[in-house]
Amino acid sequence: MRMPRGGRLFLATCLGSLFVLVLYFQSITNADCQGEDSGRKKEPGVKTDSRPGKSRRSPLQTLYKGDQQLELLAAQRSLHGRRELLEQACLSHTRKRQVLSPEDLKHLIVDDKHSLIYCYVPKVACTNWKRVLMVLTSDGRYTDPLAIPANEAHVAGNLRTLSEFSVPEINQRLRSYLKFIFVREPFERLVSAYRNKFTRSYNTAFHKRYGTKIIRRHRPDPEPEALEKGNDVSFHEFVQYLVDPRTQREEPFNEHWERVHSLCHPCLIHYDVVGKYETLEPDAQAVLRLAGVEGTLQFPTSGKSTRTDGNMAARFFKHISPFYQKKLFNLYRMDFLLFNYSTPEYLRTR
Repeated sequence: MRMPRGGRLFLATCLGSLFVLVLYFQSITNADCQGEDSGRKKEPGVKTDSRPGKSRRSPLQTLYKGDQQLELLAAQRSLHGRRELLEQACLSHTRKRQVLSPEDLKHLIVDDKHSLIYCYVPKVACTNWKRVLMVLTSDGRYTDPLAIPANEAHVAGNLRTLSEFSVPEINQRLRSYLKFIFVREPFERLVSAYRNKFTRSYNTAFHKRYGTKIIRRHRPDPEPEALEKGNDVSFHEFVQYLVDPRTQREEPFNEHWERVHSLCHPCLIHYDVVGKYETLEPDAQAVLRLAGVEGTLQFPTSGKSTRTDGNMAARFFKHISPFYQKKLFNLYRMDFLLFNYSTPEYLRTR
């Protein structure tokens, strides 16, 4: 039975209208998606990952989620485990919520070219990391990290810090950049700082700035020359200075003995990579791989034979009383907990 002509016209009209409606809604959906992208403001200097042919997988996905073309090294698995341990430690041992100000971010060095943020910790290979970042950010001015003098690596202004950016720019970088930090056994770092700053004759500025104050406050009947020069501070006097409540009331700790959690805020800034001084070379190689520069840049290796290790730290602590050892451990306890360092076997707290 044939449909009347009027019915066929009506049916065709309905189908045509339905087709137009489908096209209309598709165009609205596409326009909305495009509008979201075009309406977003891009932060100045922050690159988007939209170059032709470039994989949209982040380096962290390669490291942490696996890649069929890249066999994960033991060091990389260890980095992943440290990140998870740090997050768990933060949940277990921190209670206060804190809002960071730009001033809190002055230890975070930014490399916009490679989308990196590095929090430098003195006495944890930070000179060599600054040299590496100077090479990465110099546009060819520097090519060899070891050709950069150590004092030049520490010149303010050679590298940009996160504190120099506006708040929106800071947040953009914290969200999208690879953030890494290198840490060290707290007491080995502390002994290394003491040896470098108080037993080297060339550190006269430190002797004047801190040594004279330490001797005046913690040495009975000091000699006039010691009060003037401050160049013979003992490790015991240094420990007394650190645990004295007046010290931090008067001014913040110097960065060379400030706690890592106070310098880098690891419970507020979620670091993608937590490297350790004890496994410096493989951890540094992993970071350079993530930055995409492993084939063009080598992390400088240290040839020092007098590096401060656990045995050397034990010798320095041998003459510190249990009373002061306990006070000092309590002062640095959070760094031990957050970065999964065991209480030293040589420590006597009772």
